[in-house]
Amino acid sequence: MTEAKAELKNDRFLRALLREPVDRTPIWMMRQAGRYLPEYRASRANAGSFMDLCMNADFACEVTLQPLDRYPGLDAAILFSDILTIPDAMGLGLYFETGEGPKFKKIVETEADVNALPVVNMEAGDLSYVTKAVSTIRRELNGRVPLIGFSGSPWTLATYMVEGGSSKDFRKVKAMMYNQPEVMHQLLDKLAQSVTGYLNAQIDAGAQAVQIFDTWGGSLSDRCYREFSLKYMEKIVAGLKRESEGRKVPVIMFTKGGGQWLESMADTGCDALGLDWTTDIGNARSRVGDRVALQGNMDPCVLYAEPKIIRDEVKTILDSFGQGTGHVFNLGHGIHQWVDPEHAKAFIEAVEELSPQYHG
Repeated sequence: MTEAKAELKNDRFLRALLREPVDRTPIWMMRQAGRYLPEYRASRANAGSFMDLCMNADFACEVTLQPLDRYPGLDAAILFSDILTIPDAMGLGLYFETGEGPKFKKIVETEADVNALPVVNMEAGDLSYVTKAVSTIRRELNGRVPLIGFSGSPWTLATYMVEGGSSKDFRKVKAMMYNQPEVMHQLLDKLAQSVTGYLNAQIDAGAQAVQIFDTWGGSLSDRCYREFSLKYMEKIVAGLKRESEGRKVPVIMFTKGGGQWLESMADTGCDALGLDWTTDIGNARSRVGDRVALQGNMDPCVLYAEPKIIRDEVKTILDSFGQGTGHVFNLGHGIHQWVDPEHAKAFIEAVEELSPQYHG
């Protein structure tokens, strides 16, 4: 056994995703390595920029491990990277403006632009800095907890590529979707192929679970969600490696604002669904039954409250899910940069202390 494939000492997270018995509800936080941590801000300053942080395997490893060192109760690490690495590898030129979020030097506006986009080729070395980061993190974790790999969903990536950055009204991407659906399908198909190869390469490099982030699927109508978002995530799930190192590699699908589609999402073949805070987790469990595990789903803004309020909210969510396995505790979206790290600690410790009573 190589050092990078050290025996896993805590597999609570993986077992819960597969609805196997656990001693307590596992917990991790979306964006757990991020700006709310002073050690992260110091690392980013040392790296020089956000992209330098992502593209240097040692820096990416350093910040991935920071929340685990601060909070021993966390049950998973998540690769430190960005969802927009794929459009960048397609030649769009990702960059970040302070206070404005991600932007692209090139924008996808026409059918010719879509035709010119390559499918990301991991075997040819595209995004090798990401797979190097995965293998480095796995080595340094040395079996402490599992490592999660991830990607943005095709619809979410397309949104950024067509809008040129973040958007509030999705004017350009929805205009393309309605006016030129065949062009949008061509773009989404290239992205689905790219995401499938990208996630499989992360699994080969050592990721032990993967998550598909569909940040903007909730902006779509019912028909359009099924046709332009869910369909392509289902293609990705069908193309993923589901076993590595002798154990299953669970797949988590997360659509922000997607509570109305849980049954259809569960039909894709994924192992778990991420929930935002707008869906009651007990209601979600009654709808999907034992087909998938559920991940979530505390409102990140609860972490601005006092520790007692945080603890009460943790208990409310645990009560709603009820007895048994199949729940991974998480926030309903990424932790905010202004959260006091001590409040995040209170959150994690509340899950540690309160959840054992819900398990056999």
